[in-house]
Amino acid sequence: MELLPGSQGGSHRRRSGFDDHRDCGHGEAGQGETEKADWSRVGRPVLEALREICGGEELCGRPTASAVVWLKTLVSSVWLKVLCGETGEDVETAWRENPFFPLQNGLPEVNRVVLLEVVKSTATARIFAHFLSSLPHSQICTELERLVRHVRSDPTGEEDVALFLEVWWELWKGGDEREAGAEDTAETMFAGQFARLLAESSSASPQAAKRLKLDASDLLPSPPTADVLHVLLHALRDLKEHVSTAELCLQALSISLDALHTAFLADRAAVLPAEEKLRVLCEVVGVRAQSGEELGPELIREAQRDVQASHAPSRFQPGGMKLAEALTIVTELAQFWSGGGLLAACGGSKPSCSAFRLEQSVQKVLVALKKEEEPETDGGEKKALRGLLESLAFPAAKSLPDVSARVAAAIVDHRLDGYQDVALLFASERSWAARDVLWTDCLERNQAAFQRLDALLEVTAALQDKLRGEGADVSRCRRLMKVAADIFSALSLKDKNAALAAALRRSGGGLFGGSAPSAVTAGFEQELNMAFNCIIQGGGAMPAQGNLNTAVSLVARVAFQNPEATLRACCHSAVFNKGAFSLMAKILQQLHGLRGGVEAEDGTDGGPGGGALLCRCLRETIGTKSLSANEKEQLLEYLGLLMTAVEGGGEEEEERRSFVTPQEVANIFVLPNISTSGHSSLDVELCLRLLQTALSVDVPDASSRPHWALDCSPFPLLYVLAQLQNQTLRCWEQPPEGAVPRWSMDAKELLVSVLTTLGRVVGAEVAAAPSRWSRALFWLYNKTAELDWTVRFHLKAVWGEHFKNEVPSSLLAVCDLPEQDWVGSDLPQYGQGTGLLAWMECCSASDHLRATMLSGLSLDQRRPDHVGMFSKGLLVALTQTLPWCSVSQWTRLLGVLRELIASGRLHVPFSLEYVEYLPLLDLRSFSCELRLSVLLLRAFQLLCGSSCSGWLPAEGWAHVGRLYAHAVRGMMSSVRAKLTLPSATSPKAPEPSCTSITARKLSEDLQETGGSPLKSKEEVETVPCQEVLFVLSQLFCHVQHIQVMMPGGQSEPLFLSSLEVLSHYEAVMAAFPLSSSPLESDNTRHFFSTITDNLQDPQMKAVLQQKIAQLVSA
Repeated sequence: MELLPGSQGGSHRRRSGFDDHRDCGHGEAGQGETEKADWSRVGRPVLEALREICGGEELCGRPTASAVVWLKTLVSSVWLKVLCGETGEDVETAWRENPFFPLQNGLPEVNRVVLLEVVKSTATARIFAHFLSSLPHSQICTELERLVRHVRSDPTGEEDVALFLEVWWELWKGGDEREAGAEDTAETMFAGQFARLLAESSSASPQAAKRLKLDASDLLPSPPTADVLHVLLHALRDLKEHVSTAELCLQALSISLDALHTAFLADRAAVLPAEEKLRVLCEVVGVRAQSGEELGPELIREAQRDVQASHAPSRFQPGGMKLAEALTIVTELAQFWSGGGLLAACGGSKPSCSAFRLEQSVQKVLVALKKEEEPETDGGEKKALRGLLESLAFPAAKSLPDVSARVAAAIVDHRLDGYQDVALLFASERSWAARDVLWTDCLERNQAAFQRLDALLEVTAALQDKLRGEGADVSRCRRLMKVAADIFSALSLKDKNAALAAALRRSGGGLFGGSAPSAVTAGFEQELNMAFNCIIQGGGAMPAQGNLNTAVSLVARVAFQNPEATLRACCHSAVFNKGAFSLMAKILQQLHGLRGGVEAEDGTDGGPGGGALLCRCLRETIGTKSLSANEKEQLLEYLGLLMTAVEGGGEEEEERRSFVTPQEVANIFVLPNISTSGHSSLDVELCLRLLQTALSVDVPDASSRPHWALDCSPFPLLYVLAQLQNQTLRCWEQPPEGAVPRWSMDAKELLVSVLTTLGRVVGAEVAAAPSRWSRALFWLYNKTAELDWTVRFHLKAVWGEHFKNEVPSSLLAVCDLPEQDWVGSDLPQYGQGTGLLAWMECCSASDHLRATMLSGLSLDQRRPDHVGMFSKGLLVALTQTLPWCSVSQWTRLLGVLRELIASGRLHVPFSLEYVEYLPLLDLRSFSCELRLSVLLLRAFQLLCGSSCSGWLPAEGWAHVGRLYAHAVRGMMSSVRAKLTLPSATSPKAPEPSCTSITARKLSEDLQETGGSPLKSKEEVETVPCQEVLFVLSQLFCHVQHIQVMMPGGQSEPLFLSSLEVLSHYEAVMAAFPLSSSPLESDNTRHFFSTITDNLQDPQMKAVLQQKIAQLVSA
C-alpha cells in the first residue's frame, strides 16, 4: 500500500493538533492516558489532527477510493502506534523496517481508547475488521476481548453496541474479494508489522520490559478454550441491556443467529440456486434503495457478501464452546429482547433491511434445527428457541417491478460474484426480455458473459418469441440476431455442435425458425455467399488445419442462423465446384451437430436428423440439373466421405458417427429412383453406384445390431435389382420407344456387384433368424420365377439351402450335378443341344459355379468322337455367349477355356494358315496360347459370318472388340512370362519385361553398360526367343484377321492390341538379334505388311506400316 504523505520522520516532530490541544489546557492527561469518557471532549480536535497528519479529506457520504486509502492509513497507523507504545519498539529499528514509521512518528502517544473511538467516529469498523481478520486466530481473540472491554466500559451507548456488531459481522464476512490475492495490501503490511512487534516484545530485555506500562489484563493471554464465537456471544449477552432500539435488536439477533448457523449447523456451504440468490439480493437491495441508497454495484456487492457470509460455514469454528451453550445464549438474548418488546417491531408494516435479514436468518436456523439430532440439543434450549423464532412475524417484502432486472443487469455489467449464473437467468427470464431496451443493451454490452451454451439457447428462444409476436421491432431483432450469432461464434466447437443440434430440434430450425420477417433476415443471403466464397477461394481441395478451422467457424455461424440454407450451399459447392467435395465433407464432419438425431433434454427424439436434411437439400440441388460425369463423381465422393464414421468434433472423445447414414442415402436417393421403367430424377446407374458406396461403408458396431439395409425394404429392393439384372441380359436388343435406355456393360458389372453384396447382407440376417424372414423369402423366390434362370444364381446367398438351383434340363445332360442341390426345368428357349450353352452361362456367372461346372462336366475323353462333338458344340456356345459377357464374366470364361485346353477335353487343331513352310521350333510350351488364339479366331469367324452378323449393334461390336483385346493382353502376358528379356543394366542377369521397349533403346542401354547386344548361337538356342517371335506373329495375324472381319474394321482396341504385339516383337528382336536372319526379317516385314494391307482404315494402316518398317530396320 502506498502511504499518503504525512509528517516527516526524524527526531524533530512537527507541531500538530495534539500539541495545540495540550497547550490550550483542554486535557489534563496525554493521549496515551485518554479515557473513554474523555472522548466527547477531545474527540473532535483529535480527529482533525489525525486528518491533518495523515493528509486526509472531509468525508461526505460514501467514501471515495482515495478516502478509503487514507482511512486505512489512519487506522493502521494509530493501531500500530498503540502497539509500539505497548511493546516499546526501538526507534532505530523502526525507521528501517516499519513502512508506517513516517506517520507513526508524527503521532503522540495514544492508547486503545483513542484507537477504538477513532474507529467509531470515522465509521471504519469494516476497515478495522479487515485488519483484525489478517491476524492469527489467537491474536484475534485477544483483540476482540480488548474491544469488548472498551465497549462495556462506561459510558456504554448504542454507538458502542453498533460498533461491536459491525466489527463482528465484518469479521464474519471476511476480506473483500477484490482485494484478495494482492501481495502488498494494507492488511498484509499491517499483519507483518503486528507480528514483528509481538516478536520483539517477547524477546525484550528486562530494562525494556520495565518501560512497558500495560494493564494486567493486557498481559494475560486468552484462555486455551477461548474462541472467537465464545468471545462474541458472551460479550453480546453482557451488552444485551444496552440494546435499546428495535433496529439494533434486529441486527444483533440476526448476526447471532447467522453466527450460530454458520459455526454449528452448516457443515458445508449452501448452494443457492441463482433464482433464490437473486431474489434475496433484490429484496435487500430493494429495501435499501427505498431508504434512499443508490442501486449500484457497491450496494449489490455488499448484499452479496452478506448472503455469502450467512450461508457458508464460518472460518471461526468453535473450539471449546458447544452447541448447547451457544443455543442457551442466543435463546436468552431472544427472550430478553422479546420480553422488552423490541422484537415486535419486526412485524411492522414497513419492511426494513434488518427485518428482512432477520427473517432469512430465522428461516435458516429453523430448518437446520429440525435436521439437528445431537443428544445435547434435545433439551429445552432447542425447543424454546424454535418456539420463539416461529412466533416472530415479518412483513412481506416487495421489491419494485424492475428491481430484479436492474440488479441482474448490474451484476452482469460489473462482473459481480456469480455473474455467469445470473447471466443465464437474465437470458432466460421472458418478462425481462420484454423490456427491450434494458435486456438488449445488456446483452450487447456483455456478450462475453453470455458465451455459454445454455445462455445462448435462452437468448435464441427469446429472439424467436419476439419474431413470432406481433409488431416485432425489426431493428432490435436484427441487433439480437447479431448478438446471438456473435455469442455462438465464440463458443467451443463442442458447444457449437450442441447449439446446432438444438437449432435442428426447433420448429423451422436456426435463429429464423421459419417465422422471421424478410426485413429481419435481409442480409443473410449475402453473408452466406461471402462465407462460401471465402472458403472456396481460400481453402482449396486440401486446406491447412488453420484454414479448415476458419472454414468450420464460417459455416457454423451461418448454419446456426439457417441450417437448411447452409446445407444447401454446402451441397451445391460439393457437387458443382471442382474438387470442393472433400473440403465440404471435412467441414460437415466437424459440425456433427448439424446431423441432428440427438435426444432432447426431455428424452424425446431430437427431431429430424441433419443427415436426412442434408440428403434432402442435396436431392433438391441436383434434382433439376443434368449432371456431368465429373459432377456425378463428386457427388459420389461427397456422400462417401459423409457416410464414413469419424470422431466427433469437440474437446472430448465421443462415439464415431457418420454425418449421413447409409440408410438415409438408400432411402432418399436409391429407393425412390431405382426402377425398371427408367423414369426417375436420377439415372439408374448413379443410383446403383450410390447403393454400392453405401454398402461398402464400414459401419461402427455393425455386429451389435441388425444391418441398416433391413430398414430399406430389402426384399423389394432385391427384386427390383433382379429385374434390372434380367434387363441387362438383353443389353444389345434395340429397346422400344419410351423404354429404359440400353444398359452398358459397366453398369451390368456394377449391378451384379450390388446385387451380390446386398444378397450376402440380407442372407446373413436370414440365416440368423430364418423363421422371421420365411414369408419374404418365399415371396422373392416366387417373384424371380418370371426372370431369366441365371438371375437366381446372384440371389443364392439370400436363401442359401432353402431352395435348389433350378436350371435348364439340357444342362443336366452335359453336367453331372447332385440332385439334392440341383433340379432341371423345361425352358422353351433351352431345347435339345443347348446344354453347353447353359453350361457356359453358369461358368460365367461366378467363380464358385465355374468350379462346379468344370468338376461336373460329363465328357469321356477316351472317345474321340465325344471330344470332337464337345469341341464343336463348345465353339458354338462360346459364340453365343461371348457378346453378352461383361469383363469379369469373360475373364472367367477364358479361364475355363484354358483349363479345358490344358486338360485335353477341348480339341483345337492348330493350322499353319499364315506360314508357307513348317518352322522347326518346339512350340509345346506355347500350345495353350496358340490354341486359345485359334479358338477365338474360329469363334469370331462364326460371329462375323452372315448368319450372326445382324446380332449386334455398333455398341455391341465395340464391346466384343474390347473383350477380344482383353484376351489378347492375357495371352501376351502369358507368352512374355516364358521369355526373360535381358536387363538394361545387367545383360547376363535377365528379368521379365513388364513394358514394351524399343529395340533401339535396349541396344543403346546394352552398349552403355559395356555389354554386347549380340548373342551367341548357343545362347539363342537355349532361350525360346524364336518360338516367342513365332507366337507373337501368329497373334498379330489373328488380331489383324479379326479386325478385318469385324463390321467397319475400325475397332480401336484391336488396333492398339496390334501395336502392342509389334512392340513386344520388337523388344524380343532387340534383345536377341540372332533369333532372326536378315532374310527372315525381310520375309516378316513383307508378311506383316501384306496382312496389314487388308485394313480398311487408312490411318490405322499407316501407323501399323510405320511400326513394321521400324521393326525390320532395327
